[in-house]
Amino acid sequence: MSAPASLRTKPVDRRRLSMEDRASYRPGNRMGAIARAKAFKSNWSKNQQRKPFATEQKPGSGGFQAGSYAQGNRQYAEAAKKRRAESFRPEDSVSRDIYRELST
Repeated sequence: MSAPASLRTKPVDRRRLSMEDRASYRPGNRMGAIARAKAFKSNWSKNQQRKPFATEQKPGSGGFQAGSYAQGNRQYAEAAKKRRAESFRPEDSVSRDIYRELST
């Protein structure tokens, strides 16, 4: 695969530059920019070739659940069961006077 046109930067012949341009020219900047561009291109290319993440939705795998809606329904049902069980309990609670009543 050939490099894009923006990465085809050949070394600059300083003999052809003016004295002012020659003084301000820093080849290290050019090389760092090329290295960053190549690294970006490499990461982008690798990311394009990877298999996308997907959650399985096969029987028995768990797949997607009903989530918080199902949890709310489950908690409501448990609370209803608890209220029903408490409704069967006798209303009058055992008092301390029971010992006096049993002794007589």
